[in-house]
Amino acid sequence: MQTPADRQDRHEYPAHWEADVVLRDGGTARIRPITADDADRLVSFYEQVSDESKYYRFFAPYPRLSAKDVHRFTHHDFVDRVGLAATVGGEFIATVRYDRIGADGMAASAPADEAEVAFLVQDAHQGRGVASALLEHIAAVARERGIRRFAAEVLPANTKMIKVFTDAGYTQKRSFEDGVVRLEFGLEPTDRSMAVQRAREQRAEAHSVRRLLAPGSVAVIGVGRASGGVGRSVLGNIKGAGYAGPLYAVNNAFPDGCHEVDGVPAYRSVRQIEGPVDVAVVAVPADVVPEVVAECGEHGVQGLVVLSAGYAESGPEGRERQRALVRQARAYGMRIIGPNAFGVINTAEEVRLNASLAPEMPRPGRIGMFAQSGAIGIALLSRLHRRGGGVTGVTGVSTFVSSGNRADVSGNDLLQYWFDDPDTDVVLMYLESIGNPRKFTRLARRTAAKPLVVVQGAGSAPPGHAVRATRLPHATVSALLRQAGVIRVDTITELVDAGLLLARQPLPAGPRVTILGNSESLGILTYDRCLAEGLRPSRPLDLSTGATAADFHRALAHALADDTCDAVVVTAIPAIGEGSPDDAELAEALRSAAAAVPGKPVLVVHVELGGLAEALSAATSTAPTAGAPVLPPVPVPDGAAEEDGPRLIPAYPAAERAVRALAEAVRYGQWRREAADPGKVPEYDDIDERKAAEIIAGLLERGEGCAAGPEDTRELLATYGIHVRPALPAPTPDAAASAARCLGYPVALKATAPHLRHRADLGGVRLDLADEEQLRRAYGELTDLFGPPEQLRPVVQAMAPRGVDTVVRAVIDPAAGAVLSFGLAGAASQLLDDMAHRLVPVTDRDATSLIRSIRTAPLLFGWRGSTPVDTPALEQLLLRVSRLVDDHPEVVAITLEPVVVAPHGTTVLDATIRLAPPPARNDLGPRTLPTY
Repeated sequence: MQTPADRQDRHEYPAHWEADVVLRDGGTARIRPITADDADRLVSFYEQVSDESKYYRFFAPYPRLSAKDVHRFTHHDFVDRVGLAATVGGEFIATVRYDRIGADGMAASAPADEAEVAFLVQDAHQGRGVASALLEHIAAVARERGIRRFAAEVLPANTKMIKVFTDAGYTQKRSFEDGVVRLEFGLEPTDRSMAVQRAREQRAEAHSVRRLLAPGSVAVIGVGRASGGVGRSVLGNIKGAGYAGPLYAVNNAFPDGCHEVDGVPAYRSVRQIEGPVDVAVVAVPADVVPEVVAECGEHGVQGLVVLSAGYAESGPEGRERQRALVRQARAYGMRIIGPNAFGVINTAEEVRLNASLAPEMPRPGRIGMFAQSGAIGIALLSRLHRRGGGVTGVTGVSTFVSSGNRADVSGNDLLQYWFDDPDTDVVLMYLESIGNPRKFTRLARRTAAKPLVVVQGAGSAPPGHAVRATRLPHATVSALLRQAGVIRVDTITELVDAGLLLARQPLPAGPRVTILGNSESLGILTYDRCLAEGLRPSRPLDLSTGATAADFHRALAHALADDTCDAVVVTAIPAIGEGSPDDAELAEALRSAAAAVPGKPVLVVHVELGGLAEALSAATSTAPTAGAPVLPPVPVPDGAAEEDGPRLIPAYPAAERAVRALAEAVRYGQWRREAADPGKVPEYDDIDERKAAEIIAGLLERGEGCAAGPEDTRELLATYGIHVRPALPAPTPDAAASAARCLGYPVALKATAPHLRHRADLGGVRLDLADEEQLRRAYGELTDLFGPPEQLRPVVQAMAPRGVDTVVRAVIDPAAGAVLSFGLAGAASQLLDDMAHRLVPVTDRDATSLIRSIRTAPLLFGWRGSTPVDTPALEQLLLRVSRLVDDHPEVVAITLEPVVVAPHGTTVLDATIRLAPPPARNDLGPRTLPTY
């Protein structure tokens, strides 16, 4: 009799189990299923494992694997027996396997839902988090194959492996028998297991970026023998910035006697460098890059900054070249910034790295910057660096990355790094696309303590990326970003304007703005812009054109001390007269007044006062200059902390720019306060999750994907307490009359043909039909107007209470995940695209804000004397739809249209549901890097 172990493989090779992962130390490894072709690799791997590790694995001395062992550990059916390996450079560094077992502990097949799991990690790679990553992946595989529990037997002395299991966050129980610790744990993700997984993800990805931004040594590969050229320029920029670590110049064309270039040690190959190389900056032709990557990988280089062009930006052949580049680098455990990158900068005093094409090192500061485009990166650095024109002054950069084609390291990785980077307070990002919106919004929400300002292009996924592109409209993705606390702006100018304010000033506590200055007209212009941005400005205080520095100081101090003021905008034009202050004097007056009340932001709008903007940003003493009037002291309010240094006040050359930046800061501050209490996903006693699952399973048996019929849709929605008003088919006038008698008058007669569905504006709906005579007359009108009943598909439905017609939708996007949308029904809302969106699962606070987020929301709350409708009932409907989609990933689309919201209750008049098999991996799956 054949045992399960003797049977041939029952499934095709599961390629979707392959994944690249970032390990604890920032290196990468590839996880893939073990196959029969891996026999030699397995034997080689086992020979490099210590005797102690072998003893822990097999509970006895086990110096070598027998031929039978090798066969057993390399032949799997990918259902009841699965083995995964973590590889670096194509060689095994760790393995994990499970064997399905029955209640008696013997080998079994489904429906048995328990499996024994065992790991083996090479000693040289222990402590890198390899086993934790493998556990995430083998657990996901097991869940996919119907296994719900793992059991593991571990020797008590094997504390490292016990820790891997106990720290994973799964619900587990432990027992001790015959000198062995037996651990049993369920594989369903828990809040704790997800928190553990995401914390590990953050540490690993942040470390991988840190290795690129703070390397201990750097080699520039492709340094030309003559001046000029990309490699030679970057070498000069690194050296000129004062990089603290060892620096090497590499070019295989250097003559044998060349040992130095521009005072930097020179080599023909990375292999010739005796010491370690942490980062290699690659500036060679694309066809030479594979050879360079191989040399770097063999030398132990940790990461690459690839400046070389000729990849995905150049067409299909370049895309394939880019995919091969990423696969090759990851095979050696390296991460890549680029290709076609502009470079990286780190201004930290202990690093001072300018591995970029920027000829000048930016001033040190608290802003982290990420740009895909090199041209945009140059523009951002220039605007923050210069003193004259536009928003002027010195606001420095902590780190800067311009990733080019963004083939590997992305904005998500940088968010992980900046999350706990002590040198970064504000993040500015220019994103041509967002490859993984759901992860991006999750990271942005978690990084809430550091403002994130984003310009998002309307582009597609990065060239060469194999990630699933989002199908959501650009405006919807923008709305989801704002929901996560992202400050979404439209231009590079707005990006810098908002970044300067957030980097220099505290967040406003509210929208109340005081305006003061020496120009009445500029004050009024600022006042109007505040109103347009939804702020609450007070009438401008005109100090007159003859105002002195002391007048500005006194007025600003008084405004900041006012409890009804949340922020102050100072307007200034060139003054005329003997007592007129110069730029430095006025800047000192404003800065000293602002320093006394550090909890409120101050902005300056200046006209033809470039010197004032420069003086405001200068980090000088707050003591008065010689000959300047002595300014009155301002008492510091209780609880106000003194700052370590002078307070920098951002200055703007136009009122609309200053006010737009302030409005973004106000909205972000409001989001921060609301995010402190995100609400909760409610529980409902009347939800029948099990019955819903049975209905869905039955419908999916009919095919790979399907649109549920009207009766099935009503039945499925009813399991979640969502009731759809019945509509009876009316293929003839007599059938319509019979349906109306069954439902009770008054009724509505509707055409449900696709071109007429939900189009009341076309006349395909007749309402408030009070008797059979009116019904038959309406039936005749519809058939005369639109054609025979078989084309109209008419139905009869009981009238709903009068109210506001709305639309509720939920859709599963391949990149963003489940999204809940809400708006009013009708052509006007569709024309204006007046829909609001939230990520599922939706909390009670999300539902409340979702309803109020559309521009036409006043129609729900008694606009122009109308009766307010039952928005609490509408919120409950939204929450139930969210729960249905979140509980059952097979539900890929729901539309409730129209939903009539009356003064008391809601009525769903029509609904559609589309089903599809759930994805093999989702947000609850293991950590992975984008695949190529």
